[in-house]
Amino acid sequence: MSVQSVGGRSLRFDREAWVLRACLALIILCLLLAIVLPLWSILSKSFEDRAGGFVGLANYARFFATPSLADSILNSLFVAGLTTLIVVPLAFVYAYALTRTCVPGKGLLTGIALVPILSPSMLPAIALVYLFGNQGMIRGLLMGESIYGPIGIVMGQVFYCFPHALLILTTALSLADARLYEAAQALGTSHRRVFFTVTLPSAKYGLVSAGFVVFTLVMTDFGIPVVIGGRFNVLATDVYKQVMGQQNFQMGAVVAVILIIPALASFVVDRLVQRRQVALLGARSVPLVPQPKALRDWAMLGFCAAVGAVILGILGTAIFASLVKLWPYNLSLGFANYIFDDFDSDGWRSYLNSLRMAAATAIVGTAVIFTGAYLVEKGKGSAPARTLFHLMAMVPLAVPGLVLGLAYVFFFNAPGNPFGFLYGTMALLVLCTVAHFYTVAHLTATTALKQLDPEFEAVSASLQVPFWRTFLRVTVPVCLPAIINIAIYLFVNAMTTVSAVIFIYTAQTKLASVAIVNMNDSGAIAAAAAMAVVVTATSACVKLAETLVSGVLLRRTQRWRKR
Repeated sequence: MSVQSVGGRSLRFDREAWVLRACLALIILCLLLAIVLPLWSILSKSFEDRAGGFVGLANYARFFATPSLADSILNSLFVAGLTTLIVVPLAFVYAYALTRTCVPGKGLLTGIALVPILSPSMLPAIALVYLFGNQGMIRGLLMGESIYGPIGIVMGQVFYCFPHALLILTTALSLADARLYEAAQALGTSHRRVFFTVTLPSAKYGLVSAGFVVFTLVMTDFGIPVVIGGRFNVLATDVYKQVMGQQNFQMGAVVAVILIIPALASFVVDRLVQRRQVALLGARSVPLVPQPKALRDWAMLGFCAAVGAVILGILGTAIFASLVKLWPYNLSLGFANYIFDDFDSDGWRSYLNSLRMAAATAIVGTAVIFTGAYLVEKGKGSAPARTLFHLMAMVPLAVPGLVLGLAYVFFFNAPGNPFGFLYGTMALLVLCTVAHFYTVAHLTATTALKQLDPEFEAVSASLQVPFWRTFLRVTVPVCLPAIINIAIYLFVNAMTTVSAVIFIYTAQTKLASVAIVNMNDSGAIAAAAAMAVVVTATSACVKLAETLVSGVLLRRTQRWRKR
C-alpha cells in the first residue's frame, strides 16, 4: 500500500508539473505572438525597400537627410523636456501638500488631480482650442501667440501627465524616513536646510522616475499633437503621416524604431533608479506624521486649489463646448453634438465598440495576466522559462503604443502569416491593448502574489490538493483586491487609448477614441468634445462602481485580514 501510495503521489506530482509546464509554455507563446514577433517585424521592415528587398541603413540615411523629418526629433525632445520641467515641480509641490501637510480635503484634492487619467489625451487639446484658439474665450492671454504648435502641445501634455507624476511623487514622499526629521529638529536645523538636505534627497529617486515617465509619455503620445500640433511635427504624428498619409510603411517603420529609442532609454534608466531606491530604503523607516502649521497649510491649500481649478476648468470647458450648439455664434445649450450620427458615419457604434473592447480587455487580460504572474511566482521548476516570461512581460513598458500598433499591421497583415485571420477583428484590438498595458498589470499581480506565504502551496501539496484547486480557492480570493485593480486599470486604459489602435481598426471595429480624432479632423470639434466627455464619464462611472462593488466584495472575502 505504501509503495502504491508513493507511486500514485509521484505520478500525480508529475502530472501537475507537466500541466504547469504546459501552461507556462502556452502563455510564453502568447507573449511571443503578441509582443516579440510584431516588434521584430517592424524592425526588419525598417531595413527593407518598398519591394521587400534588404537595403541596410538606406532608409535611416534618407530619414536624417530629410530636414522636415529630422526636425521632428528635436521638436519631440523640446516639448518632452519642457513639459517635464513644468510637470515635475508642480506635481512635487502638490504631492508634498498631500503627504507632508495638514491641508483639509486631501481625498477630494487627490480625486481632482487624478481626473486626467480617466480622459482620452485628446480632451485637453480640444478644451485648449476653445480657450486659446482663433475664436477662444481667453485667447488674449497668449499675447498674439498661436495655440496650434508647441505651446498647445506643452499645455495639453501638462494636463495629461500631471497625475502620472503625482502618483509617483506621492509614493516617494510617503516613503521618506521620519527619523531624519526628528534628528534635524533636535539639532536645531532650519526648515529651509531640512528641505534641501533631507526632503529632496529622500525623494530624489521618485523625482527621477517621475521625470522619465513624463518625458516618455510626451515623446510617445499621439492624441494631443494630432489635435493641436498644427504644422509642428513630432515623431508620433510623423509615424501616422508616413503610414496613413503617404503609405510609406518603410519610413513609418524607421520613425517608429527611432521613437522607441528614447522610450527604451528612459525605461532602462528608470529600472536602474528603482533598483537603487530599493537598496536605500531600510526596514526600520518610519512614515512621517505631518503636524499642523497654519501658514504653510493654507499656502499649500491655495496651491492645490489653483491646480485643481485649472484641471476642472479644462474638463468644464470640454463639457461646455460639447453642449454649445455652434461656438461662438449660437451659445444656446443642448445635446445636438451628442447625436453622433450627424458627424460620423458610425455614430454611437464607435462608443459601443469601445465598451465591448474595454470589457473584453478587462476580462481576458485580467485572467491571462494574473495566471501568468501566478506561474512566474508560484510555479516550480522551469526557472529559465519563468525568467524568460518575466523579461518578455517587461518589454511593453518600453514600447510606445503607436509602435506596437504599427508592428501589428506589419506582422498580422503579412502574407502567409497563419494568424492573419485576426487582422481587422475586434480580437486583434483586444490582443494589442492587453499587450500594450501588460507590464503594469503584471507587476501589480506579482506584487500581490509575493505577499502570499509559500506555505499555502506546501500545505496543499502535502494534503494532495491539486494546484489549480488551491489557485481558485485560496490564491484568487486572497488576491481579489489586486485582481479588481488590474481589471479596472485595463478597462479605463482601453477606453481612452488611441495610439495603440489607430492603425488596426476597421470600419466595423472603429473605437470612440478614433472617432474623436476623425471628427476633429473633419472640423466637428464640438462633437469630438462630446465623445471625449462620454468616454471620460464612462471611465469615471466604472471607477466609482468599482469603489462601491469592491467594498462589498472585499468585506465578504477579506474578513480573514481582520482579527
